[in-house]
Amino acid sequence: MISLRYHAVSIAAVFLALAIGIVLGASGVSERLLGAVTTKADDLGGQVQQLTAERDALAASQRASDEFAQRIGPAAVKGALQGQTVTLVTSGANPADRAAVVALLGDAGATVTGEVALTDAVGDPSRADQLRQLTAQLLPAGAQLPAASDTGSLAGGLLGGVLFAKAGATPAQEQSVLSGLASTGFVAPGAPPAPANLALVLTGGALTGIDAADSAAVIARLAAQLDRAGGGAVLAGRAGSSEATGSVGVARADPTITAAMSTVDDVQTGAGQVSAVLALREQVEGRAGSYGTAVTAADGSAPKA
Repeated sequence: MISLRYHAVSIAAVFLALAIGIVLGASGVSERLLGAVTTKADDLGGQVQQLTAERDALAASQRASDEFAQRIGPAAVKGALQGQTVTLVTSGANPADRAAVVALLGDAGATVTGEVALTDAVGDPSRADQLRQLTAQLLPAGAQLPAASDTGSLAGGLLGGVLFAKAGATPAQEQSVLSGLASTGFVAPGAPPAPANLALVLTGGALTGIDAADSAAVIARLAAQLDRAGGGAVLAGRAGSSEATGSVGVARADPTITAAMSTVDDVQTGAGQVSAVLALREQVEGRAGSYGTAVTAADGSAPKA
C-alpha cells in the first residue's frame, strides 16, 4: 500500500526536478542572451568607431577645402566688382563672416559704402504694426512703398528708397530714415552708408523660437525688396539658413524671389564667401542663382526675371 508519506516525497521530488530544470534552462538562456547582447554591443562599438573616423575625415576635408578657398579667394574674385558700390545689410550675421566677405569685396574691386545693422525687433511679430506705421511716417517725399503689406517688403522698400544711388534720396533724407529706425530700436545706431548700386544682406543660420519662421520671412522679403529697388542684391546666410526657419530657406521657397535675387547658404565657409561676392557680380550681369551645400542650392544661374 502506498503511504501518504510516499505521495508527499514523490510530489516534492517532482517539484524539485522542475525547479532544477527551470534553473538550468534559465542559465542556458541567460548565457545565450548575454552572448548575443555582447556580440551586438561589439558590432555597435565597431560602427561607432567607423562613423567617428568618417566624421573626423569629413571635418578634415572641410577644413582643407576652407583653407584652399581662403587662399585662392582673392584671386578668384579679383576685379569681379571693379567700380561697383555695395551696402551691407546685416541681421544676426557672424562678425567673422562679415569681415571675410568685406575683405573679398575689396579684392574684387568693390567699394563698401557702409552698413545697416538690423536688430531682432525687425522680425518681431509683436512690433510688426509699429514697423508698418513707421515706414509710412519716415518715407521721404516723392518716394513710394511697395503695394505689399508685409513688414519685410515695407521695411525693404523704405531702406531701398534711401540706400541706393538710383533712388536719388538726399543725405538728409537718408539720415532721417535711419535715425528714425534707430531711435525706435529697429536698426543699430551708426553712420549712414553712402549711396550704392548693390546690396549684400548677411544673416546667420536657422532662427529659433515659436516665431522663427515669421522672423525669417521678414528678412527674406526685405532682401527681395532691396533687390528690386537697387541694381541687385544677394542674401547670404550660414549653415541652417536654408531651413524653413532660415531667411535663405524662406527666399528659396518663393520662386518669385529666387528668380531675381541670388542666395548663398554656407557663408561661414571660404567657398561660400567667394560665392557671395561672385553672386553680386552675377547680379550686375542680370543673372541670379542659388549657391551652397543645401539640397535647395542649384547648379548655374538664370537671367533675372
